[in-house]
Amino acid sequence: MNNGHTNVLLIEDNPGDADLVRLRLVEGDTAVNVSCVNRLSDGLASMTKQSPSVVLLDLNLPDSHGAETFRKVLEHAPGVPIVILSGQDDEALAMKALHQGVQDYLVKGDISSNHLERVMRYAIERQALIRSLEMSRHQQLEFKNQFLSHVSHELRTPLTCIHQFVSILLDGLAGEINPEQRYHLDTVLNSVHQLRAMIRDLLEATRAESGKIRVEPRCVTIGDLIQQAVSMMAATAKEKRVGLEVGLDSRIPFLYADPDRVLQVLINLIENGIKFTPAEGSVVVKACMVDSDPNMVYLSVADSGCGIGPEARALIFERLYQDPNSVDNNRTGLGLGLFIAKELVELHGGRIWVASEVGNGSTFSFTLPLYSLAKLLFPVIVYEGRLRAAIALVKVELTPQPGVSRPAWKEICRQSLDTLRRCVYLDKDLVLPVTGNVGFHETFFVAASTDLERAEVMMKRIREQLEAGPGFRAAGLLQVSATAVSLPSAEGKAMEELVQVVADRVTEMAMLTLAEKSSAAATDGDVSATENRNEMN
Repeated sequence: MNNGHTNVLLIEDNPGDADLVRLRLVEGDTAVNVSCVNRLSDGLASMTKQSPSVVLLDLNLPDSHGAETFRKVLEHAPGVPIVILSGQDDEALAMKALHQGVQDYLVKGDISSNHLERVMRYAIERQALIRSLEMSRHQQLEFKNQFLSHVSHELRTPLTCIHQFVSILLDGLAGEINPEQRYHLDTVLNSVHQLRAMIRDLLEATRAESGKIRVEPRCVTIGDLIQQAVSMMAATAKEKRVGLEVGLDSRIPFLYADPDRVLQVLINLIENGIKFTPAEGSVVVKACMVDSDPNMVYLSVADSGCGIGPEARALIFERLYQDPNSVDNNRTGLGLGLFIAKELVELHGGRIWVASEVGNGSTFSFTLPLYSLAKLLFPVIVYEGRLRAAIALVKVELTPQPGVSRPAWKEICRQSLDTLRRCVYLDKDLVLPVTGNVGFHETFFVAASTDLERAEVMMKRIREQLEAGPGFRAAGLLQVSATAVSLPSAEGKAMEELVQVVADRVTEMAMLTLAEKSSAAATDGDVSATENRNEMN
């Protein structure tokens, strides 16, 4: 208790019980201010205006009964200590409340002033201790995260040096090496890759715990990401003689997801599947639509490996967890991969789970959101109940200058996208969510409610603003063009149907552009795959 007044909020609908508690409070040695309400809703409103020192709470009120009563108070004011006022028949429920965050309970009819004062004092002190411990835990977690981040970054420098010099030796740039020397150097290089992967996971887990992982959703085709992940893991599967198969539902449209993060999840699950599957086994990657959940796509990675027991299944997504009964005795990770995968999936608004039995393999499944262009277009291209008179698709293409690094180019593209969004009219134009992954040729689209003649004004504004961006002229080349979108006949069609037709045509035009871009960049495919692999490692 403190030297000032203790503010007590009494939530009790029985006038006799309320008067008795008030009397016992007044009889005590501590100065108190008592506010009494007879409904839970009034109590919650009172706590919103002023947080009390302690709440004395009856469990059965006119607008709330039983366990729901204290749960609502805990949810509304988690830092305020609660003491339950329990009848004889509620004592079991009061004991249950203690396990869910309530500080103490008193049995009505058996309350003395000294007992009530002592219970309130202990409740306040315990709550203060819990608060202090929570702050200490948060500070320790922050210190640990900073320490891990610092150590991880410091370790990367010598590892990079080791990697570079071993690569020089393996490439024969420092002279010829014999087969035995090559074998030992390959072992060193594999260990470097393994340690780099551990450091990467430590950094990712640290960011996840502190809420600092970023996802940058784009319109992506899941088939391309699955094929990329399978291609990156094909050599590992072949070396272990494990089959790698793909099954895709042709109905899947664009997803709204971060391609780099989705690729990270897929590679983690495929790599685990290969690791725990014996020779001549198989790993199957699938993506499909489910009629009962039309707004999500379902992805799965199924293996024919050793399976996971029920105890391990319950903990498999926990930080640093590794199945002690795993048949793989050459563990190369820290038990962070699935924890990170879960964080990434949930940041997309999806969920991840596993189905498995010992000896019958495992299937890891997760969901990702689909992209609906029609919902975004509706308020932009519909005015006064009719479609706009003209709609143009403005295409903004960015190409890096030779020698620009991938990280620097990604930052230029991010800044350019922010600038582009400031160049359009929010009520008439829509910058489409970015489509595909950041590559050597980045393309943005704007659905503009204008004809081609007026689109020239917008295109001029876009050129001027983007080229004025910091470092753009030295880093990239810019092309801006516009194409008219063919509008459907409005006769006999609902407005939602018309907007969907426009959305489908815009999507078709964008996908055609992306297909042309992919074809033009085919010669850069090996370079991009290598860079992605290095980033994952």
